[in-house]
Amino acid sequence: MANHVSMPAEEKREARRPTLLDALLPMIALIALLALSYLLFGKDASAGPNQVALLFSGIIAAGIAYKNGMPWDGVRQAVVDGIATGLAAIMILLAVGALIGTWALSGTIVAMVYYGLQILSPHYFYATTAIICALVGFSIGSSWTVAGTIGIGLMGVAASMNLSPEITAGAVISGAYFGDKASPLSDTANLATAVTGSGIYEHIRESLFTSVPALLVAILLFGMLGAPGDFDATAMMSGIESHFTVSLWAFTPLLLVLGLSIARFPPFITIFFGALAGGLLAVVLEPARVVAFAAAPEMPAAVAMLKGVWMALANGYVAHSGNESLDVILTRGGMSSMMNTVWLIITALSFGATVEHAGLLNRLIDPVIHRMRSVGGLVATVVATCIGANIVTSDQYISIALPGRLFKAEFAKRGLAPVLLSRVVGDSATVTSPLIPWNSCGAYMAAALGVSATGFAMYCFFNILNPLVTILFAVSGLRVWRTTIDTPPGNAPPLQG
Repeated sequence: MANHVSMPAEEKREARRPTLLDALLPMIALIALLALSYLLFGKDASAGPNQVALLFSGIIAAGIAYKNGMPWDGVRQAVVDGIATGLAAIMILLAVGALIGTWALSGTIVAMVYYGLQILSPHYFYATTAIICALVGFSIGSSWTVAGTIGIGLMGVAASMNLSPEITAGAVISGAYFGDKASPLSDTANLATAVTGSGIYEHIRESLFTSVPALLVAILLFGMLGAPGDFDATAMMSGIESHFTVSLWAFTPLLLVLGLSIARFPPFITIFFGALAGGLLAVVLEPARVVAFAAAPEMPAAVAMLKGVWMALANGYVAHSGNESLDVILTRGGMSSMMNTVWLIITALSFGATVEHAGLLNRLIDPVIHRMRSVGGLVATVVATCIGANIVTSDQYISIALPGRLFKAEFAKRGLAPVLLSRVVGDSATVTSPLIPWNSCGAYMAAALGVSATGFAMYCFFNILNPLVTILFAVSGLRVWRTTIDTPPGNAPPLQG
């Protein structure tokens, strides 16, 4: 009698289409767990609790996939592939952390603050606040860093000039989030490109087309709200001068990063070289500070400086100048500072990959997408989904990762380039997060600036206008990029939608 080899049970299973309840269960679980996470942990929810919520919800989705006949091996491979899409962004994030650490050590960040204070206009304080925060935000790619450093100082300046704290907070956030979504150093920009399959330089280029008009209108509105007043920045600038060697040479690492970016070097190489340049500049301009930071008196000076730069790259710089406001500005950075974001990216991509592999995303959005025949309607749906995700998930990164993965297949099916999707996600998910009081970004901005989100939200003109501009572009057919057989995604010529 012939021997028959039985096939594993999983290979005999036939996948079934998920029911509406199947599709809703992981989403309901995620929303409930994230809400509980925010309730229990507040602004610290993104430092671990949200990641647990994503992982647990992903397990529920995996269980539903298995119940519907999908083998475990397929689910596991989907998760591995999903995480793999974010590895480039994770490496860039580590480089960004290193860069911030050495730029704080070298005085590059404090030089940006110092020279930025010199262009403050008492007659157009709100407008100049937005401009300064936009320039610095673009340079360092972090809205939270801008708000927690320059933003705090500008709020104090506004108070001394008897100006509105709500409008000032709106100007800070408007400028900071322009930089956050339009800078190649931004973790949100890199996350948007990772989940959509776009390229970072193409994404930045397209983002500027919609972000610059929104920012210009916002600056005009802030200018109309401005009021005459007197402000003397001498004391603040003297405090900086007494602790740091302020020089235009401090901008050398920034110029290097911009030059390498223009030359189209890979983002990781560009940013990490900028970090190394910051460390070298610190050794040249501030050798005593580097040696003191190393805290190794037994070592020769050259070895101590190597250790100090290495520490800044790995764990960031910790300032002890004796000036509390300056210490707040400079104590930051390091690869280790990006670990929570990396953790969140991995769990968000895992959850998104699981629900996508299980067909749960398509089960939910297909009825809506099929009703959206035009590009404008599809883009408006993406914007609404991103804003809704910010409201229900309370987290900016989740609101970028989930819609990015959710609409990726539909954009590809319609021949729309990935860079269009990454731009729309950035124009909506990134900028609307601080407008939600219970969102981690809204909570952070309120705590950092001392103004409630309900107070400053209506004055965040850029954040309100940017999603509207991206919808307007799509409806009018401007910058609607399509893929062709001969042109790789992200580089196709813009065609009418």
